[in-house]
Amino acid sequence: MDLDQAIQQRHSVRKFSTKKPKWDEIIECINSMRYAPTAGGNFTLKFILVEDLDKIKKLAEAAEQPFIENAKFVLVVCSKIDRLVNAYGERGKRYAKQQAGAAIENFLLKIEEKGLATCWVGHFVDSIVKEILNIPEEIEVEALFPIGYELKKKYTRQLKIDLDNVLYFEKYGQKQKKVPKKLNV
Repeated sequence: MDLDQAIQQRHSVRKFSTKKPKWDEIIECINSMRYAPTAGGNFTLKFILVEDLDKIKKLAEAAEQPFIENAKFVLVVCSKIDRLVNAYGERGKRYAKQQAGAAIENFLLKIEEKGLATCWVGHFVDSIVKEILNIPEEIEVEALFPIGYELKKKYTRQLKIDLDNVLYFEKYGQKQKKVPKKLNV
């Protein structure tokens, strides 16, 4: 699968088949996250791959999203941002979020390439997730990713955003690219 195809076909899946993915393929997807950009070479992410069905059920409850229970695995992405905050002050928190987003996109594209399915879940009760997985208080839980195979393959993704409505040139709100006049030499 080429990159454009992975980008265009990637979508959130909330209905999983009963087929269980191979955990080593999921590890490959997690590994792709290590290649995302980092601020000052400080990689802040930590990962917890959950296969225990009881824990997955509890995570679904913590997220108030029952569909998570049907996944065969859940990846929990966390950040340990203290080194970034020490290096960059308050801005280090922003850098940590940017790094997490970039790494997660790598993961989502690799999931698509492998023929797996997931959904980026950002709504959950942090304290409950931390309790279920014994995550220390100072660690930030970024997101949950239920992983499995999509129940029904594939719908055609419809672009929701027209590029002309979100692309500006040289300054905010300028929709036209100004072409410089040719110089007579």
